Amino acid sequence: MTVSTKRFPIAVVVVAIVALVGSIAWVASRTDGNRLGYDRAMMGIQTKGGEVRDIADARSRLDEVARGDGLRVGEVMQFSRNYYGELLNKQGAKATELLLDPATGRVTTEYGAAMMWNTRYGIISGSGMMGGSGMMGSSGNMGGSGNMGGSGMMGSASPDPGSTSGPVSASQAQTVAQRWLDANMAGTRVASPDEFPGYYTLHIMRDGKTVGMLSVNSSTGAVWYHWWHGDYVGMVE
Repeated sequence: MTVSTKRFPIAVVVVAIVALVGSIAWVASRTDGNRLGYDRAMMGIQTKGGEVRDIADARSRLDEVARGDGLRVGEVMQFSRNYYGELLNKQGAKATELLLDPATGRVTTEYGAAMMWNTRYGIISGSGMMGGSGMMGSSGNMGGSGNMGGSGMMGSASPDPGSTSGPVSASQAQTVAQRWLDANMAGTRVASPDEFPGYYTLHIMRDGKTVGMLSVNSSTGAVWYHWWHGDYVGMVE
């Protein structure tokens, strides 16, 4: 399985890093109700117990962190490199996504869409700097490109050139995601989208089995492939 990537000019990467460092300083001064979400994204939260024993233990650790934000754990997935968990709000709507390090038990906001595109629980949700359509994703309309040429430092964010401008519906997100897979991961299909604030996340399927994940920005149509998981192991609802 091969996923295409791009190389970026060093100057562009430096600019992005400077912007991220600046955002951390800005976050430190925030006193609103989402401070825990910022701390989790920047430094992670160390759960009790060290090494994670199994997926049941992972679910318990993720739930411990979720309660700190007034949320609860939904789907939990185990990959060869990490555990993944989706968080739900009190109404049962998708809120954000977390990663759990199996070796240390440290929980962080998931890289990519959850960190950079989530308009409620992202690094700087609603600020216009890096939430929704910031430097490390894709800005402009669905046919445009972002400040990093359509790819993010922590993923692969690619605007969909065949779409029109405007909000992206769930069905459009599925079409955009499948078009990306056809070009980059032949023989795979996307499952139904899960909607988070500012983006959709979709499971990637091959022969009826989950083999990965990707996200689609609900404003720009950019695609961010979740390359950091490794091989899929299992899942609990």
